[in-house]
Amino acid sequence: MTLLSEILTFNESFVQEKRYEKYSTTKFPDKRIVILTCMDARLTELLPRSMNLRNGDAKIIKSAGAAVTHPFGGIMRSIIIAVYELQADEVFIIGHHDCGMSSLNTSKIIKTMVDRGIDQRLFETLKYSGIDMEDWLRGFNDVTDSVKQSVENVRNHPLMDPKVAVHGLVADPSTGQLNTIIDGYHFL
Repeated sequence: MTLLSEILTFNESFVQEKRYEKYSTTKFPDKRIVILTCMDARLTELLPRSMNLRNGDAKIIKSAGAAVTHPFGGIMRSIIIAVYELQADEVFIIGHHDCGMSSLNTSKIIKTMVDRGIDQRLFETLKYSGIDMEDWLRGFNDVTDSVKQSVENVRNHPLMDPKVAVHGLVADPSTGQLNTIIDGYHFL
């Protein structure tokens, strides 16, 4: 049985047995917050539970490193939509210790791409087109600095409502302990 088959088999019984009913909610976050956090698998259940969040309490956006790296990229777009369309009044950017983005070896990733079939010449074409793969894939050296930068990118975005608090936190991926890096209320 493939992983897809296993998931679909489980899903069929999940729906037939109406186990979804306890998760019923609306598209609007009950606590009126949007969270940007890392896609690290350790945070999937730990982070919401450590924040006392239930299904429907928050909009949760996940990306590698919980970083806002482009002012008009998909992450910032999602935050803007959460604020203006989905009634989020606060933004929480939550990085975590021991993040894979803090030890990322971009040369190794590019080598792995080539080993898996990506034509080496493509990287020269991308470079010629102005795309620096090393820069595009780059992680960060310090999670605290990364969170601070992402908070600044969101708070100072020309389309961000200045009345929205933008907080920065760092989580321990083992315990869920949250440390405040930036209290967004100080900027309101």
